[in-house]
Amino acid sequence: MSAKAVRIGIGGPVGSGKTRLIERLLPLIHEAGLKPAVITNDLVTLEDAMRVKASGLIEETLVVGVETGACPHTAIREDPSVNIQAADALERDNPLDLILIESGGDNLAATFSSELVDYWIFVIDCAAGDDIPRKRGLGMLQADLLVVNKIDLAPHVGADLNRIRHDVQVNRPQKTTIYTNLRSPEGASEVFATLKRDALFGVRFIDRA
Repeated sequence: MSAKAVRIGIGGPVGSGKTRLIERLLPLIHEAGLKPAVITNDLVTLEDAMRVKASGLIEETLVVGVETGACPHTAIREDPSVNIQAADALERDNPLDLILIESGGDNLAATFSSELVDYWIFVIDCAAGDDIPRKRGLGMLQADLLVVNKIDLAPHVGADLNRIRHDVQVNRPQKTTIYTNLRSPEGASEVFATLKRDALFGVRFIDRA
């Protein structure tokens, strides 16, 4: 991709923690001296964009909501033009280092087009049960980074975290997976460290030493 800003996709089922991941990442991104923007997708609402704007974690003008009007993965895979246009517009008007592009909540088959993003994250959560890795959804299998969220809830919903870890290792033996709890501000620290290493390696960080 020729865009200056690194474009990072964030996908996953409804309620898995995609927007919360963005909220946890933004302070870390700012602390690193980088300037981010955010694009959120949903069918017929701008609720996620409004939530991110209201958080106070980023300038409101750097958050764009996209109403896809169709199956959420259509706008990130089959025809990502509306998201590409939104990202291009943000870059024309702002000096940016990265753009976080959140898919609308979708099923386990959601994947991102390489025309849209340089790197993508798929978020699942233990509260949805321990069978998701066994279902071998394309999102889990193909994402550059898998985030398994809400590990603190596993024992409360009868999910076997050890089984999840085993099944993920079997199905993603060569790809990175992070187990976390995004309720905590520290929950995204390892995610951001991975992004810096694997996706933002060409971006210059501020040395605060």
